[in-house]
Amino acid sequence: MIFLSSLGLVAGTIAIPLLIWVCGCVYRLVKVLWSFQTAAAKIHNLPRHWLLGTLPKIKEIGYPNMLPYFVEEVKKHKLKTLIFWRGRFNPNVLVTHPKSVGEILRTTEPKNRSFQAIYNLIQPWVGEGLLVSSGRKWERNRKLLTPAFHCKALQPYQKVYNEAADILLSKFKKASCTGESFEVFDPVALCTLDVMLRCAFSFEDNIQEKGGLHPYVRAVKRMATLIVQRDLQPLNYINWIYALTKDGQEFKQHCDYVHTFADEIIEKRQHQLLSESDVNKKPHLDFLDILLAARDEDGVGFSRVDMRAEVDTFLFEGHDTTASGTSWAMYALAKYPDIQEKVYQEVRDVLGDRKDVEMPDLQKMTYTAMFIKEVFRMYTPVPIIGREVSKPLVIDGVELPVGMKIIISLFIMHHNPDVWENPEEFRSERFAEDKFSSRDPYSFVPFSAGPRNCIGQNFALNEEKVLVARIVNGFRLELDTDHEIVMVPELVMRSQNGIKVKVYPRA
Repeated sequence: MIFLSSLGLVAGTIAIPLLIWVCGCVYRLVKVLWSFQTAAAKIHNLPRHWLLGTLPKIKEIGYPNMLPYFVEEVKKHKLKTLIFWRGRFNPNVLVTHPKSVGEILRTTEPKNRSFQAIYNLIQPWVGEGLLVSSGRKWERNRKLLTPAFHCKALQPYQKVYNEAADILLSKFKKASCTGESFEVFDPVALCTLDVMLRCAFSFEDNIQEKGGLHPYVRAVKRMATLIVQRDLQPLNYINWIYALTKDGQEFKQHCDYVHTFADEIIEKRQHQLLSESDVNKKPHLDFLDILLAARDEDGVGFSRVDMRAEVDTFLFEGHDTTASGTSWAMYALAKYPDIQEKVYQEVRDVLGDRKDVEMPDLQKMTYTAMFIKEVFRMYTPVPIIGREVSKPLVIDGVELPVGMKIIISLFIMHHNPDVWENPEEFRSERFAEDKFSSRDPYSFVPFSAGPRNCIGQNFALNEEKVLVARIVNGFRLELDTDHEIVMVPELVMRSQNGIKVKVYPRA
């Protein structure tokens, strides 16, 4: 009896503090959820299911129609912000106006890494690289990697852009012999991957000459689709449940492949660095050289896991977004012949009889630059980015509590009629210096802006200018009017059925 009484006393001693702790956790959770609900009630809410939120509405209209639906809601109600619900208790603030976007991007608010967030779903792929990391780790890594994208560091890459373009254009020439249209995203993605591997990693693999689509490009495309599909299935947010599904197992297989691919790139360079003579022969340091040699104030460099995360991040972001922008540029050139002619005439005036585009040429191609910016506005390569409120933040007159999720829809803002006159019209002249300089600086941010802007945006812009100039200088493009273009906002903007054009060599 004494033993049982002692046991009961011990159990009671443990149970009471445990009960208090559980009650405290429940109280804090309810308080947070209530703060979310209170803030969301002050903002325009999209129609939602009582339990699943806005997701059934997205399923009803079809995922490719999601952004046009949001654009129409913004236009109809003249909105700067609205609420998209991922389930009953998870409101996401969708921001669509430069005034509100600027308030967020001027801060160092972290990427949204919560349970129901796209960055959480992509993390097994790209690790804790610059895309998803935050806080002191992000600040340290950003500082260490910035020298890799200094303007002087980019100059040697011009030769690689042109060499990769030569191979791409040889493929277009073969396709032109048939007189039929062909899908452009895949060969363009191979070209931009070739550029990234050679410029950032000095990795030669002749991937454009090999038959078929490179398995890395195939893996990236498939993982992007799987992430979007998972994002619309609430039960699959739970990692162990997703791991048991067919999609989850396929996603893991692709992750394992891209990680192995990145490891091979790192290992190859580390072996090369063991030979001092090889290092001295290099005319310049590339991204991977800087990654391997970087040390912070304490003399600490990148761990092997962190190296792979940054390589995975730059392989994906460095080729896929540029492939998207270049493919949509080809579509716009084909769709608007008068604009194509203006771009072509400027390129001819700048290059004359030369084939390659040199660094000084880029500054002279002012109309081509305006055209590319309008492509970015109309077919925004990265359609959305996310943030999470780390301290109370007032947006559009509403105070958002700590933990609130924010979706910055660059595509919707770039199509907001309160920001852009006749936004569905393609007009390169919008970006003429005298017209654009008076705009809000946050009205056009295809590479994000503020402290967390894209570190490689100048690299991407230079590459895309070269590719567009070389393509339009070598070929006249025509649209395949029988092919339907349906924009799909995955991790980058794609067309559901690809982008098809016809090309004809210029005399």
